[in-house]
Amino acid sequence: MIREARAEDVAGAADTLTEAFRDYPFTRHTISADDHLARLREFQRIFLAEIGLPHGRVWVSEGLDAVAVWSTPESGGAEAVMAELLPTLVNLAGDRADAYASAEGAMEGHRPAEPAWFLGTVGVRPESQGRGLGRAVVGAGLREADAAGVSAFLETSSPGNVRLYESLGFRVTAEYDLPDSGPRTWSMHRPTGG
Repeated sequence: MIREARAEDVAGAADTLTEAFRDYPFTRHTISADDHLARLREFQRIFLAEIGLPHGRVWVSEGLDAVAVWSTPESGGAEAVMAELLPTLVNLAGDRADAYASAEGAMEGHRPAEPAWFLGTVGVRPESQGRGLGRAVVGAGLREADAAGVSAFLETSSPGNVRLYESLGFRVTAEYDLPDSGPRTWSMHRPTGG
């Protein structure tokens, strides 16, 4: 069963996202190796609690084995909150702060100018992968974006994810290597209705 997340889900959802992103190329590149998992978990917790729940939509599977966090143009305020959180996020990036900043700068140029639902983070616990849970939590958001008449956008640094997102109606709009020897990254857009 897929449902919208509540505040009491934040800790468990952050744990799920931490496990899902444990070896993800982008977060390995932009978050210090020193105490990496604790830093990564705090990044995910902040995104859930400060962006997703108050300024977007968050879907989870029963048991919190899968999580998808969207920011939406309808709720507004996400950009202002991100600006306020920037010093905290830079601190969490640790010795990778410059790589984090240059990665964000590189990705910014590939983001849509028009309002879009932005899939900021999605993950499935490793032991629950392959059961369609990621597709289900992303699909819940896509249905809502379609109902709102708004396109969807995401970025991924995993070639395997590209195929999954293409099967959900996304198309690659840019493929590039992040600065500072960063990973290959794909920007993907899905028009309203897929």
